[in-house]
Amino acid sequence: MKAREWRNLFVGQARLGKVLFTFTELANASGVRGGRLNVELSRLVKYGVVVRHAKGIYGVADGVVSAEQLLASLDPCAYLTGAYVLVQEGLVTQVPSVITCFTARRHFRREIQTPAGRMEFVCVKPPIYRGDVGSRACAEQALCDWVYLALRRGQSPAGMLTFRRLDHLRRSILNRVLRRYPETVRRAVGALLEKKVIRNQPK
Repeated sequence: MKAREWRNLFVGQARLGKVLFTFTELANASGVRGGRLNVELSRLVKYGVVVRHAKGIYGVADGVVSAEQLLASLDPCAYLTGAYVLVQEGLVTQVPSVITCFTARRHFRREIQTPAGRMEFVCVKPPIYRGDVGSRACAEQALCDWVYLALRRGQSPAGMLTFRRLDHLRRSILNRVLRRYPETVRRAVGALLEKKVIRNQPK
């Protein structure tokens, strides 16, 4: 296939809502197989027609791919959490250097560099891991996950991020989420919130 045909394939699929493709999907869509497909994709990446988002995952070069979209292709069991979600919710001021993803699977490579950012996959077990949250944890869970991970790594949660607007957290949800975490996490979250007023909001 010519570069123009490849681009038309990606753009046409993007109009249908599909922006990421696995190697197998591209082989089926193009009719190009094996080593020849590897050569063509390398050429397309070199000339800026296609972007290699991660091993075996490709997309059109000028397309915008979110971390949520990429995560679904990398690990359907994983969800975004921690500081990445807290920044999106406006609860911390620092943009994290990595995008934290909790998963029930063990990854051969714990960190993957992607155009959306460096993504780290942290394997956790229930009840910390929740397979029913979709692609992103809520703010209350993201805070608990961040504290849990900091303590697990021997770090002090109190001095690592600058928090704001913690009064926007929902007390009923936070209390329910905290029950799944060890007492050390509950105490650390309580210390962070000690001087903040969390207003009651409906579930």
